[in-house]
Amino acid sequence: MDENPSAARLMNLLVARMGDHNAVVASQKTLGEMMGKSRDTVKRAVATLRDKNWIEVRQIGDRGTVCAYIINDRIAWTGKRDGIRYSLFSARVIVSDEEQPDRAMLDFQEPLRQLPSLFSGERQLPSGDGLPPVSQPFFNGMEPDLPSTQAED
Repeated sequence: MDENPSAARLMNLLVARMGDHNAVVASQKTLGEMMGKSRDTVKRAVATLRDKNWIEVRQIGDRGTVCAYIINDRIAWTGKRDGIRYSLFSARVIVSDEEQPDRAMLDFQEPLRQLPSLFSGERQLPSGDGLPPVSQPFFNGMEPDLPSTQAED
């Protein structure tokens, strides 16, 4: 922290956002905005963290401005301690609207496709034997309200 306060600040920012798999994907520009620092400061902070083995950096694309930052799982992790040797590589992705080529159209995009339903107002019906309660049966009158469909006459 004394050697490079910006690197310490960046490390805290990454750890706070790393999710379950010790990685974050973001552009240097977005990290700079989140830190309130310039892109050059972010580059120096990343270099310090990488050189001191706090993080591993994997470039995404050919420019190197968007990277996956993998946090050393001997330093920070989100799972149980016995699983730290089995880090997975997936990440939360941080995207700034300013970096999107279609940012003017973001509020006007068509919604994504969804699975069709058979009937208006249809809801999922649970089926099968299910699993036994985790620790105790449900209390009378406090059974879960499972989704169902309404039968029409």
